[in-house]
Amino acid sequence: MITNEDSQIEEALRSDGPGSLGNPRTIIIVGAGGIVHDAHLPAYRRAAFPVAAIVDADAEKATRLARQFDVTFAGSSLEEARAKSPRDSIFDIAVPASAILEILPQLPDGAAVLIQKPMGNTLAEAEEILTLCRSKGLTAAVNFQLRWAPVMATARRITDAGLIGDLHDMEVQVSVFMPWDLWNFMATIPRLEILYHSIHYVDLVRSWFGNPLRVLAKTLRNPQTPQLAATKSIIVMDYGDWKRVYIATNHGHTFPDSQCSYVQWEGTKGALHAVMGVNLDYPTGKPDSLRYAARGSGWRTLATEGNWFTDAFAGSMGSLQSYVTGVSDKLPTSVDDAIDTMRVVEAAYLSSEKDGVALDDLHRETGA
Repeated sequence: MITNEDSQIEEALRSDGPGSLGNPRTIIIVGAGGIVHDAHLPAYRRAAFPVAAIVDADAEKATRLARQFDVTFAGSSLEEARAKSPRDSIFDIAVPASAILEILPQLPDGAAVLIQKPMGNTLAEAEEILTLCRSKGLTAAVNFQLRWAPVMATARRITDAGLIGDLHDMEVQVSVFMPWDLWNFMATIPRLEILYHSIHYVDLVRSWFGNPLRVLAKTLRNPQTPQLAATKSIIVMDYGDWKRVYIATNHGHTFPDSQCSYVQWEGTKGALHAVMGVNLDYPTGKPDSLRYAARGSGWRTLATEGNWFTDAFAGSMGSLQSYVTGVSDKLPTSVDDAIDTMRVVEAAYLSSEKDGVALDDLHRETGA
């Protein structure tokens, strides 16, 4: 017997995607690092998004990558790439945050651009990026692609359908081993885990709840990797008395049998549990999965296809493609929205540095 709940779940499992793109714009990729090789280019190939050029300060690296993915132009000159590509090409900037403000001025006014997260190393840099995008009239979005992971998109549709009732609890738990040495620039940066990883979860939470009232956080270094900045964090996002929302991460957990990587939502009628497999044995990863439970019933695994890596990257680029080609009138991770994700990140770092009540202070204030 098929219940109304079953029908609603089946409807939610039908991917709505970014919309049909009959004539997507070509893409100029700036940056030829591992993320472009592992995620951007494979996702764009599957989505049939044409890539016209790859530009990198290391022209040989760009050439090798272009040859592997049949991209016509490769080199170190963005000006030359622009000259050899269609005028309405979308720019896909996939570089460390410190290089964003060097590249944006080289784009033509009015261009469309997808900017790799984070949106700068600090909130001050993010505000500079926002101001620059506005002054140049850029249609700019930030690549917070976790929103488009298949399990996250399905969870969003199930929540919107009312199947878990009023959402009052969301937790992100990640205890894994992350090989930070894959990214050379991360060896010396002062902000690491929240800025380059938990920022995804901060943005995901905001997509469900909006901006928090305040942020409480602590980020810590790991004695196993003393050369790195903090790689363990706890972030509490305050949405009032009836909603518990937190992000807990430990990227130095080397015990495979107890590693975990999930997002869990609880509502008045049910719950959802999504596994983010990419964090388990990164970068090879394991499959994503999504489970659903109605209150009073057991968990059931829902049939979803694809993973955060690499399918979500077609979602973030597809969102921008849909917007600039008129298929959609919404750009969910525009720089105007992404600045609020950067504000939460900044608040988390400030809370880590300043917040908390010392027991000695408590004794002086209360006498207890």
